[in-house]
Amino acid sequence: MAAISIRNLDVVFGKRVSDSLALLDRGMNRQQIIEQTGVVVGVHNASLEIGSGEICVLMGLSGSGKSSLLRAINGLNKVSRGELLIDDKGQTVDVASCPPATLRHLRTCRVSMVFQRFALMPWLTVEDNVAFGLEMQNESKSVRRARAREKLELVGLLDWKDSYPHELSGGMQQRVGLARAFAMDSDILLMDEPFSALDPLIRNQLQDELLELQRRLNKTIVFVSHDLDEALKIGTHIAIMDSARIIQHGRPEDIVLNPCNDYVKNFVAHTNPLNVLRGRSLMTGMDALERLDQRVLLNKQENTWLQLNEVGQLLGAGRHERPLRLHEWTDGDGINALAEDTLVVASPDISMREAIEIRYKTGHPIVLREHENLVGILSDRDFYHALLGKHFSSTSIPA
Repeated sequence: MAAISIRNLDVVFGKRVSDSLALLDRGMNRQQIIEQTGVVVGVHNASLEIGSGEICVLMGLSGSGKSSLLRAINGLNKVSRGELLIDDKGQTVDVASCPPATLRHLRTCRVSMVFQRFALMPWLTVEDNVAFGLEMQNESKSVRRARAREKLELVGLLDWKDSYPHELSGGMQQRVGLARAFAMDSDILLMDEPFSALDPLIRNQLQDELLELQRRLNKTIVFVSHDLDEALKIGTHIAIMDSARIIQHGRPEDIVLNPCNDYVKNFVAHTNPLNVLRGRSLMTGMDALERLDQRVLLNKQENTWLQLNEVGQLLGAGRHERPLRLHEWTDGDGINALAEDTLVVASPDISMREAIEIRYKTGHPIVLREHENLVGILSDRDFYHALLGKHFSSTSIPA
């Protein structure tokens, strides 16, 4: 179910809103409208569905409209035209037309925001900063302190509860901002470039921590970023914006493999495929592998094979006439536990990085299985093609 539905949304800044919308409908671009009316188009004709529990990353160059769209979700930017629907415990609220009391309710109970510059109040302790929003909800002091301490422990800052913001590093201050948002217990978090002011090492650490917190809390997160590697790492979906429009929206892997135009293609041109590609987009399909009786040859030169039964189920594997142990790979398995006489069977959703590590450790291709059906393998040829940006179909010739 969608937590946020954005439909044909326009956000226009200035006094001549109606004139500007009419010019948009006539096909004028942002620059032409600025020159003719002095009005800035922040978002034009945006449509987007954000599912519950999803991390949707809005990204683009400076001025592309990503922050303008984010701030429309909680009413900080007024919607000029279109619908912006928020799921409020089963009830649908249109931020574009709801009364002020409903908007206050959404901001207080449903949607929280984490800012780029932390937005901490320097005269309050860390604990009081985290509890501040709860005070606005008229929670009792005991409830405020208990929940603030719970969230500070969640982000690893409970020992700093009595400190003041200036006594904390930038990364720690941003953790306080996260704890404050989590303390509100809002189902939707808006994050406006929250890590961009931090150095790369701290930024990478906070990205990891956000993903771990998301696994535990399952929030709906809309995250603005201008860093594609960050977007690919944390986003379940990415919406790329240019000149106030959403140009492409999809899973990170889909955007890297199938950019819709030259603008997106240039965006993803220097992407590290290890961070985004999955086995199913790299694999050589089972139909492309050579068969000999009931054996499937994984690597003809090394004579590595699979033994299948009459209905194609995996019975065993070997190299030459020596059997190989089969290992069912699951998240959390340790690479170092694998032996060289092991053939790994994994989900086609395995990451490219993890698959290469397995290949390096075992010396064998990885077999991909989904719903008990063998669907393909990952060999050196597949990895080389991916690293060179030559992604190919499941009918490719095996190594």
